[in-house]
Amino acid sequence: MKKLLAATLALSLISVLMLSFAGCSSKSDKEFRVGMECAYAPFNWTQTDESNGAVPIEGSSGYAAGYDVEIAKAVADALGKELVIVKTDWEGLPPALSSGKIDAIIAGMSPTAERRESMDFSDYYYDSDLVVVVRADSDLVNAKSINDFTGAKITAQLGTFHYDVLDQMEGADKQTAMEDFPTMILALTSGKIDGYISERPGAIAAVASNPELTYVGFEEGNGFSYTKDDVAVSVALPKGSDLVDDVNKALAAISAEQRQALMEAAIANQPAEG
Repeated sequence: MKKLLAATLALSLISVLMLSFAGCSSKSDKEFRVGMECAYAPFNWTQTDESNGAVPIEGSSGYAAGYDVEIAKAVADALGKELVIVKTDWEGLPPALSSGKIDAIIAGMSPTAERRESMDFSDYYYDSDLVVVVRADSDLVNAKSINDFTGAKITAQLGTFHYDVLDQMEGADKQTAMEDFPTMILALTSGKIDGYISERPGAIAAVASNPELTYVGFEEGNGFSYTKDDVAVSVALPKGSDLVDDVNKALAAISAEQRQALMEAAIANQPAEG
C-alpha cells in the first residue's frame, strides 16, 4: 500500500510539473520578445509614458519608442503575437538572442558578413549611409572627404561596423570606441572628441535634439567604402530560425512610403535629450 501511495504521489507531481511547463511554453509561444538598446534615437529610445505608440519595457517603468518599435509592432501583429520589448545593451544583444532570452533583435542592426555567421537576418527594413557628426562651430563642417579629418579625434560605437571604417579616414586620430550614442553625443558637445560616425537617421536625430551639432555627408567617391549589408538594417533572428519567411512577409507589407513616414515621425517624436 505504501509503495502504491508513493507511486501515485510521484505520478501526481509529474503531472503538475508537466502542466506547469506547458503553461510556461504556452505563454512564451504567445510572445514575440524583441531586444533593443532603447538608446539609439530615432531607431529606439526610452521615455516615461506610452505617448506616440510607445511600448512598455519588460521589468522597467519606462517605455520604448522609435522606428524600431513601430517595425517590431508590425512584425508582432503579423505573427499574431504579443510584443515584449527587452532592453539590452548593444554588446549583449547577440548573446541574448543565442540564449533564447529574446526571439529577435530589432535595433538598427546591419546584417554584416560577420554577424551572418552566427545569426539569420530578414530583408532590409531601412537603408542608409554613413556620415560624421561634428560640432556646428567646427572647421570640420567644411570637410568634403573622409580624408579631411587629419588630427581630428573621431570615434564610433563599440561593436559596430562604424568603428571599423574609421581606419579609412587617413590622418584621423582614432579614439576608443564608446558604448552608445548618448555617450558619444555628450563627448562631442563637451569637446572630448571632434566627431563620431553615424548612420544618417541617427545623425539627423542627434542634430534635432542638439542644435550645437551638425553632420557631414559625402559625395560618391569621397566617403566610406562599404557594402549594402554594412549600412542597411534588418531583423536578426537565431541561426536556423523558421521565422525568417514570416518576418519578411510582414516587412514586405510596409511600403517604402510608410517606412519613410515612420522614420520622419520617429525623428519628430524623439525625446529632447536625444
